Amino acid sequence: MRPRPPINGRGIFSGTGIIITGLTATLVALIFPIWSYEDRSGTGLDVLNSETVSTQYGPLSALDRDFVTKVRLAGLWELPAGQQALRKGTTPAVQTAGRHLIEGHIFLDERVRDVASKLGLELPNEPTDQQKQWLATLNSAQSVAYDREFANILRLAHGKVFSVVAQVRAGTRNSLVRALADDANTTVLDHIKVLEATGYVDFDALARDMVAGSTPPLTNSPAPPDPIADPSPPIPVTPSPTPSYPLPPPTATPPPESAGTPERT
Repeated sequence: MRPRPPINGRGIFSGTGIIITGLTATLVALIFPIWSYEDRSGTGLDVLNSETVSTQYGPLSALDRDFVTKVRLAGLWELPAGQQALRKGTTPAVQTAGRHLIEGHIFLDERVRDVASKLGLELPNEPTDQQKQWLATLNSAQSVAYDREFANILRLAHGKVFSVVAQVRAGTRNSLVRALADDANTTVLDHIKVLEATGYVDFDALARDMVAGSTPPLTNSPAPPDPIADPSPPIPVTPSPTPSYPLPPPTATPPPESAGTPERT
């Protein structure tokens, strides 16, 4: 038999030293990529600074500009959707949601046009292709199927915008954008509540869509970094001539699967 190596202090400390050296090397290997990534140009704060421009109302980031565009785009299709709900909705709750969309986006559109004018930003005058598809889907739907499509499409869109509003409000350094985010937050939350009060929102499907990200963003990319010296004035969104509607609280949730007038007791 081969003799066993002596167990002494030197052997123990040598083995421990090898283990410590190996662990240290592993830790350095894990930490180094983090340091090197943070120090590289084109990441983190470098990106924020490179895409931010100075204004008299504070720095204006790419996310700020994208948010302003999204507020405008929302009004370009949600206001017509609200008008449509007044005509095609089969329940008082759906029609109430339509009134909230009309009133809310008339208010927001006036605010966003004022903000864009002061910041030198050009705004779109028509909805995106995705938003046009949503309107086309609502145009073709009838009766209870319309109510269900209206509630779910609008609720999904508002949920996506709501998260953008929160992100902008938390991080913007521009006072005009901050105030617009406050108004948008109040309006979008109101619309989410009245849409849910219709009783037609499928929360399981909504959760799956939000996680999967099945709906593309409202805009493909932020606006150019530099504000436009003389942007073309955006066309105000205006509803068809209708009387001013009061905004009552949402009515009781109707049975999603039933159509027509509920039975009287």
